[in-house]
Amino acid sequence: MNAGRIFTVAVFLAQACHVLAPLHAATQDTDLAQRALRCTVEVEEVVTDYVPANNGAGPLWCYGSTVIARLDEDVFLSIIETGKDVPLLCNTRWQLWHRSAAGWKIAQQESDYRQREPCPIAVSPAGKVFLSVNPSTEPPGTKYGPCKPQVLEFDAASLSGSPKRRLPAWSGEGHFTDHSYRGFAADRSNGELLLLNIDARTGEQYVSYCDSTGRRHAAGAITFPIRSCYPQVALHNRSAHVMAIGDIVEPVKEWRELKFKKLSRRWDYVFRRLFYTFTPDITGEDFSAVIEVDTVEDTCGYIRNLDMHIDDTGAAHLLYLKRPFQYAFIRDEYFPGQRMTSQLEHVVIRDGRIVRRQTIIETPANRRGIEPSFARFHVAPGDRLFVILAGTATDEGPGKFANWIVPVDAGQAPGKPILLSLEHPFGNFFTNTPRGGSQPSDVADLFGIADDNPNLRYARIRIESRAD
Repeated sequence: MNAGRIFTVAVFLAQACHVLAPLHAATQDTDLAQRALRCTVEVEEVVTDYVPANNGAGPLWCYGSTVIARLDEDVFLSIIETGKDVPLLCNTRWQLWHRSAAGWKIAQQESDYRQREPCPIAVSPAGKVFLSVNPSTEPPGTKYGPCKPQVLEFDAASLSGSPKRRLPAWSGEGHFTDHSYRGFAADRSNGELLLLNIDARTGEQYVSYCDSTGRRHAAGAITFPIRSCYPQVALHNRSAHVMAIGDIVEPVKEWRELKFKKLSRRWDYVFRRLFYTFTPDITGEDFSAVIEVDTVEDTCGYIRNLDMHIDDTGAAHLLYLKRPFQYAFIRDEYFPGQRMTSQLEHVVIRDGRIVRRQTIIETPANRRGIEPSFARFHVAPGDRLFVILAGTATDEGPGKFANWIVPVDAGQAPGKPILLSLEHPFGNFFTNTPRGGSQPSDVADLFGIADDNPNLRYARIRIESRAD
């Protein structure tokens, strides 16, 4: 990639976000709070572009863990760059980007192309920036070969300096490869870190914890009912939380054969069972029995785990997308007459028990509303929770794709979606989440892919209360 290609649109939009017609009944208090909200797109720009690596892992592949983080006025990004003519599978390298008042700049990058996957990022209030990396230990061109997971520590005040390398502590000898399916999180309150990495042979998720002194501790392994991947992980006052999605080959012979007939594709992994586990104290207690949060197993459906937030009371908020049927031709053959729908779900778990379920947005039956396709949480000061979503406004003729923000106040119905005035709406994106060490903020940082792929875009959105 060429730094000369970096350009800044830097659109300082004065207009506030527009309010779409409500999709849910809300209380009068929610409506009042909604009208007092202003969302302004302050920056919208291209960071760089991306050359496909064709190795099965794109720049947003690690969607369970963020690649963008904020420290005060500085924003940090972890981006992978594809090496020209470097053989698969580990044919990319990490780049650490920094956005200051002068704009985006590559602060440091790996010397060789040794990564298959994006490298999640985290920050700490002590001014540290961490990258979870997984370099291959084998010659270039090795596929499904051993890798050596580690954490790089950078000084935010001197990003050009050599990073410290931390080797995680593991319980036993895990078999770690270029398919790491790892999770990475930080606890901003004390600078502690949590790392998960899958054992390629057993499917167990090995857990490593780094305390505030920098000591690494092995924290056992999590065994899910089936192989589960793309974990969202969180660390909060030494309680550790994990949400992961089942990731196995289609188990139903008839469905597998029909899908091959229609799609002519041998690859057929399915994502239909959503799991959660936690420990109240990563330093001394095992993870709890795994909870199955939701499933669409019986209808050949699809679930995508999207985000997780641990609130000030210690409750876990889970966000996921749910479709009862993976494909219309499956629905037509086995479940005729039923609607194809997409639902954005919010589940709250306290002390290992589900205490609340609500649908934030779902495909409207009357063609007036939003069909959701992706979402993330955003956490503002005071533990105010929002959902930033991507979807299609179905009442706009053939459908207009856009991004919205929805207030999600504890104990109340979701607020009205507020349209974000982005010139290039994101289809898939990361945010500056507390799970990555970013402080709750009135500024939402978004990084991802919009309608001008292969560009990788950034946007800054300010969320504030209006005096009027």
